[in-house]
Amino acid sequence: MPTVSRRDLLLPAEPGQRALARELYALAAEQPIISPHGHVDPALLAEDRPFPDPARLLIVPDHYLTRMLLSQGVPPADLGVPTIDGSPAETDGRIIWRRFAAHWHLFRGTPSRLWLEQTFRTVFGVDTALSPATADAIYDELAARLAEPEFRPRALFERFGIEVLATTESPLDDLAQHAKLAADGWGGPGGRVVTTFRPDDVVDMEFDDWSANVDRLAEVSGEDTGTYAGYLAALRQRRAAFVAAGATSSDHGHPTARTLALSHAEAAALYDRGRRGLADGADAEAFRAHMLLEFARMSLDDGLVMQLHPGAVRNHNRGLYARHGRDVGGDVPQATEYVHGLAPLLDAYGNDPRLRVVLYTLDEDTFTRELAPLAGGYAALYLGAPWWFLDSPESLRRFRETVTETAGFYNTAGFVDDTRAFCSIPVRHDVARRIDAGFLARLVAEHRLPADEAAETIVDLAYRLPKRVFKFGARA
Repeated sequence: MPTVSRRDLLLPAEPGQRALARELYALAAEQPIISPHGHVDPALLAEDRPFPDPARLLIVPDHYLTRMLLSQGVPPADLGVPTIDGSPAETDGRIIWRRFAAHWHLFRGTPSRLWLEQTFRTVFGVDTALSPATADAIYDELAARLAEPEFRPRALFERFGIEVLATTESPLDDLAQHAKLAADGWGGPGGRVVTTFRPDDVVDMEFDDWSANVDRLAEVSGEDTGTYAGYLAALRQRRAAFVAAGATSSDHGHPTARTLALSHAEAAALYDRGRRGLADGADAEAFRAHMLLEFARMSLDDGLVMQLHPGAVRNHNRGLYARHGRDVGGDVPQATEYVHGLAPLLDAYGNDPRLRVVLYTLDEDTFTRELAPLAGGYAALYLGAPWWFLDSPESLRRFRETVTETAGFYNTAGFVDDTRAFCSIPVRHDVARRIDAGFLARLVAEHRLPADEAAETIVDLAYRLPKRVFKFGARA
C-alpha cells in the first residue's frame, strides 16, 4: 500500500489541491499560537516544575482517553483517575501506561489517536508505534525526556510558539498563580498567560453548593451577596480583578443558549428563591438566561469578550460522577436551539459593536440553519471553532463548508484547543491549520478564490482573527 508523507497529513489527496494546500499550510505553520480558550492549570506554568510520569501527564487527566476505555469496561480508577468516594485508584504510572496500551486499538480512526501520536512524534521525538509490546520502551523514552530541562513547562511553551495562552478560573479563585506569573513577567494585562472569567459555579443554581459558593463570593469580593444588588456588585468586583490579572474574556458553560430579559425586581425574586433553597429547575434556567444579559451589560463596561459554550448535559453518567466528580468524561451533547434562545440578548445588544460574543455549539446540525445566519447578521456575534465532541478533522472540515457561504471567514473567531492537555496544544492547532489549508486549496483549485487571497486568509484564520477577536495585544 502506498504511503503518504507525514508532511501531507490531513491535506487533500488530489495532487493539484495537495500542492496548493502545502503552500498554504506552510504559511499557517509559521504563525505563533493564540490559545484563547482552554483549561490548562496556571500552576503548571507559574511553578514550572518538571512534569510527572508519562501516564499522569498524558492519560490520567485526559477524559477523551479515559471515557473511551470506560465504554469498553475499564474503570477510570484503573487508569489513575482520582476518586471522591474513597475508593482506591491506581497510582503506578507504568501499570496505567501498560493498561492503556493494551486498549490502544480502541482509538483507531479517532482524533484522540491522531493527537496522541502527533504529540509523541512532534513534542517528544518518539516515533515508535504504541502497542502492548512497545509500551514499556515508549514509557521509558518519554520519562527520560520529561527529566530534561528542555521539557519543563515554560521551555515547552517557548518551543510550541505560543504567544498567548488563556486559562479558565472561577470568580472564587484568588488568582494567586496568575499573580506569580505576572511577577515573573509571564502574566498580567498583555501577558503571555492570562485568565478567563468563568462564573458558572456562582450563577447556576443547579451547580453543586451554589448557595455556599455565593457566600464565598461575598468573602472574596468584599460585597454583601445577601441581596441581588450586592450579588451583581460582587460579580463586577471579581470581573475587575480578572481584568487586572490580564483577562480579556469571560466564559459561560450553560446547558442551553437561552437568554431572558427580566426586570431587576423579577431577577431579585428569582435570586431570593434560590438563596432560600426554594428554586426549581425552571427558576434555575430562567436565572441563568437572565444573567447572560447582565453579563453582556457588564461587558459593555469592562470590555470582556463573552464566550458562550452551551449544549452539554453535564454529569450524564451519574455513576461516574458519584465516584469521580465533575469533568472526567461523563458529559454528553444535546440538541441546542439558538435563534429564539439568543433573541433577547441580540435584541438588546446584537448590533452594538462594543460587545463581542463568541458562540460555540455541540450541535452540528445548527451550523447552517442557525449559527451561520446569526453570525452573518449581527455585529456582536462571532462563531467559535468546533468544540469538544466536534474538534475532529471531519467536523472542522464540515464547519468550514457549512458556515463560510453564509457567514464568511471573518465572522469566525479562529481555533480554540479547549484542552487541559498542555502538550497537545501545538498538535491541535496544527490539525486545524491543515484542515483550513485543504479547504482554502479547494477554493483556489475551483477558481473561487485567488491564491493571494487564500494566503492572506490562512494567516488570518490561524493568527490574526483570534488575536483581534479576543483582544490580545492592544485592546480593540
